[in-house]
Amino acid sequence: MRRTRQEFGRFRWLILILLTAASGVGLPVETAAQEQVSLRGDEVAVFNLAGEVEVLSGGGDQVVVEIMRGGSEASSLDLITREVDGREALVVRYPEDRVIYPEMGRGTTGVRVGDDGTFYRGEEGWFGRRVRITGSGRGLEAWADLRIRVPRGRDVALYLAVGRTDVRSVEGDLLVDTGSGTVETRGTRGELEIDTGSGSVVVRDARGELWIDTGSGRVELTDIQGGDVEVDTGSGSVRGSRITASSFRVDTGSGEIALEEVSCPEMELDTGSGAVDVEVLTDVDELTVDTGSGSITVRLPASVGARIEVDSGSGRIDVDLPVEVQEMERDHLRGILGDGRGEITLDTGSGGVRITGG
Repeated sequence: MRRTRQEFGRFRWLILILLTAASGVGLPVETAAQEQVSLRGDEVAVFNLAGEVEVLSGGGDQVVVEIMRGGSEASSLDLITREVDGREALVVRYPEDRVIYPEMGRGTTGVRVGDDGTFYRGEEGWFGRRVRITGSGRGLEAWADLRIRVPRGRDVALYLAVGRTDVRSVEGDLLVDTGSGTVETRGTRGELEIDTGSGSVVVRDARGELWIDTGSGRVELTDIQGGDVEVDTGSGSVRGSRITASSFRVDTGSGEIALEEVSCPEMELDTGSGAVDVEVLTDVDELTVDTGSGSITVRLPASVGARIEVDSGSGRIDVDLPVEVQEMERDHLRGILGDGRGEITLDTGSGGVRITGG
């Protein structure tokens, strides 16, 4: 059978590919380049618009950042080391105003970026060029996945516009500030601050002060021991277990709050809409629970001592512990549990309230 010239050309090209592969000589392909940057000092910072980040414990006396470039235009990214707000910082600089990061899918986000490539820097974050990051379309297809190794006792600030962050076994103070992406931590020792515009936050086995702020996304806490623990979410449930703190505050615009095995003298739980269920293992100096709409269940030790005041816009008020009633109405209760040393205030706009033994 005779081959056409076009078919013969395709045949020759196939033979060339096979011979090249057999000889061990590769055809030109897009490959990721790995680089490494060391940051000196007790306080350092990292700025990156897009990519996944791992933060791990490390040895030596410097924070080491391993960079894995990605995307067809990854070589366009600049790695700059400079001082930012008194910290030696690595800045991954993106030269264009539209960045393509396929992991975003159909999502898109925007961020103000300074001429030096930094962003999310307080008041200065309101200035700079507007950079849009999206999952597809025209733009600079480039991102940088990072692995940050942190020696004990360092203070690290991570600024990431889009991407997942995974923190493991870091002994030092850490700020994770992201625009969009989940944040998960395990085994941290030191102050931990997490701020994300959109994305879930999961914190396990943390020792130290803890602050979490998310515009939208669930929050999960497990095995927490700290001084002050604060959680603020615009929309999303908050769940936790085995939490010991000197003060514990949860504020969510919309979402349920479910907490187990909490040991804390001062607690404030507030949700605009959602049920609240909390188990307290110790006496409290002050416990305040407020929900615009949703039931409230509080489980207390039998030996608890506190003055209680309960308001329910609609729904029953049930107290399964011995209480000295001072005032009782359909939607209001005031009384004393035990020695009455602490103070418990429960308020729901719509829903029942139950106080029971743990």
